[in-house]
Amino acid sequence: MIFTCGGTAGHVNPALALAGLLRERRPDSRVLFVGAHRGIEKKLIEDAGWPFRAVEVSNFHRSLRPREIRHNLVSLRNFLCSPGEARRLLGEFPADLVVGTGGYASYPMIQAASKLGIPTAIHESNAIPGLTTRLLERHADLIMVGFEECRKNYKRPDKVLVTGTPVRGDFFQLTKKEAKGKLGMDDGRPLIVSFFGSLGASEMNREMAQFLALEREEGLPFHHVHGAGAVGCRRMGEYLSEAGVSLEGTGALEVREYIQDMGVLMRAADLVICRAGASTISELTALGVPAIIIPSPNVTNNHQESNARVLERAGGAVVVLEKDSGGRLLYDAACRILRSPDRRREMSRAMSELGSIDAAERIYAAVTALAGKK
Repeated sequence: MIFTCGGTAGHVNPALALAGLLRERRPDSRVLFVGAHRGIEKKLIEDAGWPFRAVEVSNFHRSLRPREIRHNLVSLRNFLCSPGEARRLLGEFPADLVVGTGGYASYPMIQAASKLGIPTAIHESNAIPGLTTRLLERHADLIMVGFEECRKNYKRPDKVLVTGTPVRGDFFQLTKKEAKGKLGMDDGRPLIVSFFGSLGASEMNREMAQFLALEREEGLPFHHVHGAGAVGCRRMGEYLSEAGVSLEGTGALEVREYIQDMGVLMRAADLVICRAGASTISELTALGVPAIIIPSPNVTNNHQESNARVLERAGGAVVVLEKDSGGRLLYDAACRILRSPDRRREMSRAMSELGSIDAAERIYAAVTALAGKK
């Protein structure tokens, strides 16, 4: 089987989860991952112990600056050459099935496999299909999506199967009570977890500093762990100083560069404040955690807001646009949720009804059945 993915961890992680299940169920299966030469996927896949091959593929930039024009000319060349590379790879590794989970590298591999009569499937984690998924819709035998509401966004809804998006197994190793105990946060105060990506977002980090200041001012009503990101963490001291707050001696308030134990923290959380990337959405719904979501405005097709609105319409999340956001606004919204046990229960229930803890199983069953048909 070939998995083709890349661009973001949100595209790679579902493929890794499915590959792990395949190895568990069919230890004699041969698996190859295919991505782009310079994408994040190479490190993620090789760190997980899987073989990786690359095709020369890159994105197109929407700018007429000379540097961007040069980039687009290279991307055009790659686009024209990549089908040949994909066919050569399929000749070297005669797959029974090719599964794409997003990213530009998926396009030449799925297209080439389809032309050769090899069964193909794609998994789209976002509510609104990305460009690659839209281009591949007519080539793929099966399209797998996260939520029933996504089906309406496809020209061939008969090809669409709702499977959910796989979540790493370490998110389910502990109960909520066990996770709180492991963290030493089982004194009855609710836990807030906030993060805005691996690099952080400067404006959102500034607002979280204001949020933390209000928590300290009001007597530390909550535990709060904030992941500021690799870049954002460098300026958190400045933002906290601007907000007039020191975290020394608080115990309940913590700022980290990166949240290493995300599975434990998300399991223990009573409220998450975050962006609306596909992986985060799948984790929130699988765990049934209420959320305040501030979608990134800097993404293609505004897909993060579309992801977040699915949860909002179901009743599991409050959506705040970044242009309307602020530390006081977010703090007041969090208080309204955390100080109302009934609302927390309703939001948690709504999230859980959207979630799919067996998404990897569903996808595995679907793709193996597809391979069996052909």
